[in-house]
Amino acid sequence: MQSVLLALVFAGVALACGDDHTHAARDGHVHDHAKREFPTAKLTPPSRPLKWGSLNIIHTTDSHGWLLGHQKTSFPEPNYSADFGDFSSFVTHMKELALKKDVDLLLVDSGDLHDGTGLSDGYPAGGVDAQQSNEFFQNLPYDVLAIGNHELYIYNNTLDMHNNFAPHFNGRYLSSNVNITIDGVSKPVGSRFAKFKTRKGRAVTALGVLFDFTGNDANTTVQTVENMVKEAWFADAIKDEPDVFLLAGHMPVSRDNWPLVFNAIRAVHPLTPILILGGHTHIRDCLQLDGRSMSLESGRYMETVGWMSADLPEPKAHGHRRHNGEDHSVNKNITFSRRYLDPNRVTFEYHTGRGNFSFDTTWGRSITKGLEQLAKKFDLSFTYGTSPADFTINQAPFPSNNSLLSLMAEVMPVALTVNNTRASVPNIMITNSGSLRFDIYAGPFTKNDQLTASPFADSFLYIPNVPFSVANAVLPALNGAGADNRKRDEGVEAELWARGYVGTRYREWMENMARRDAELGGEARRAAANLTLGYVTTDACPGVGDDTPHAPLEFHAIPDFIASAAPTGIADDAPIDLVFVDFIETQLIGILNGLQSENVYTTADVAKYTSVLASEALGIYAEQVWN
Repeated sequence: MQSVLLALVFAGVALACGDDHTHAARDGHVHDHAKREFPTAKLTPPSRPLKWGSLNIIHTTDSHGWLLGHQKTSFPEPNYSADFGDFSSFVTHMKELALKKDVDLLLVDSGDLHDGTGLSDGYPAGGVDAQQSNEFFQNLPYDVLAIGNHELYIYNNTLDMHNNFAPHFNGRYLSSNVNITIDGVSKPVGSRFAKFKTRKGRAVTALGVLFDFTGNDANTTVQTVENMVKEAWFADAIKDEPDVFLLAGHMPVSRDNWPLVFNAIRAVHPLTPILILGGHTHIRDCLQLDGRSMSLESGRYMETVGWMSADLPEPKAHGHRRHNGEDHSVNKNITFSRRYLDPNRVTFEYHTGRGNFSFDTTWGRSITKGLEQLAKKFDLSFTYGTSPADFTINQAPFPSNNSLLSLMAEVMPVALTVNNTRASVPNIMITNSGSLRFDIYAGPFTKNDQLTASPFADSFLYIPNVPFSVANAVLPALNGAGADNRKRDEGVEAELWARGYVGTRYREWMENMARRDAELGGEARRAAANLTLGYVTTDACPGVGDDTPHAPLEFHAIPDFIASAAPTGIADDAPIDLVFVDFIETQLIGILNGLQSENVYTTADVAKYTSVLASEALGIYAEQVWN
């Protein structure tokens, strides 16, 4: 990929078109992946400069293939309109500033590069998910990267990370508790830990930890965090005291197992600075486990670039920290700062002190051009139809005309019965709302839009001849109707969490955001302050974390599961097809057996309903209905 980018540079990278590419141009070409020179919407600039320390970190996590930026015009999308080439230019300029300030600046990623857009998931048959989009990460100067759970759902993806991705980073791609089995031998996907020195000579010991994930594919292994910290290699890795421990991992900084790692280190090194860069729940979050540590989580989908700074003592190797054999700085609290940046050119130019004509680097331009060529190669601008409106997951109530869940309930009966011999058999079709990953916006509905809204290539299964009354009771049972199901719901939620489902935690965060806004005056306050829509973060760290002030999005609760409309005019005992996404097979069979005693259903009763995958359904519907 590097040679390709250089070839593009020396060939002379032309400036891409700057029109409104949510609409088709007159020639029929859809410019939804062209680079915008200026945002099409007026963006609010950052509220204040960043605070720099002696050690600074730029943090990304849960990018999920969103490397071309968010290019729709409905807010808050313009807030996140920078692409990975823009980000590369930003990093370059920030590195230059760090040199001028004579401080350290590290670039860290906390995992989940797969599953999310056409760049990662739109590859042709026979390809490997995210293999080509991940090559763009290799063209940025990442100091530490950690594995995510989405690197583990499919063995070939994990193998690609082991064989092709990890080697590029020379021991800095970390998978402390994650192994892959190759030819009968289990070995780390990347490296267990890394030890290195910063430009200023600070000794760093880095780990890359994954939460207790159970949804990994065969021949991959995830060790629990509790057991990982008991390993001999772990004790050996933390034995010598560095200037700072850098814990980058795909694990939420709140309500998870970071304290197990933190406490294990503190038992050996009570005062050594510890910086934690987490991920997975897709939220902006920060806390301090003690006065000499900070934990930061930086959102999702390249909607956030995290910033952390710390005023650390001089490196021990410099000999400035000790006086008469004593270190007089290690028992003081460290001054930290954190900031959540909206990734757009206004933000990047503000913090780098650059203008629109001096911001782009040649290398950043080449990355943008490479991304655009990959989008063209994958035919991501192919248009299935024209969406008549915005369809959102949580901004519109369910059910409603603008609810994406309501739309999906209409999509399944259309898309899953195309060329299906069972199309005439009455049915109820069920899927989990978590399979819908992003909103759909009015205008051309492209292959890329299809994959951002529903990237998972899940299959649809069915059980035939289920009595209508029983099949009709499955959805409310899945959604936990009734107090008797509360304990079961808690178990289901724990199981879904272990398998990587983060929707509940993210929605809880968004709901709290909207509730706090209502308590503070809601629309009247927003209008008076002239605020645009975006994230409004409340976390456990001091001060205001958001770089740019916003008003929160409207939020409406949604069920965990949705279904197509039940057939009408049939008897309760009429046999119908119960169709469902394969992700919920075990859960659904258990509920089905709890609803009746006439039959004991097993996986032997389950068959494949259609060759149409979940990631294809919206496109088929758009071709049928939106043309």
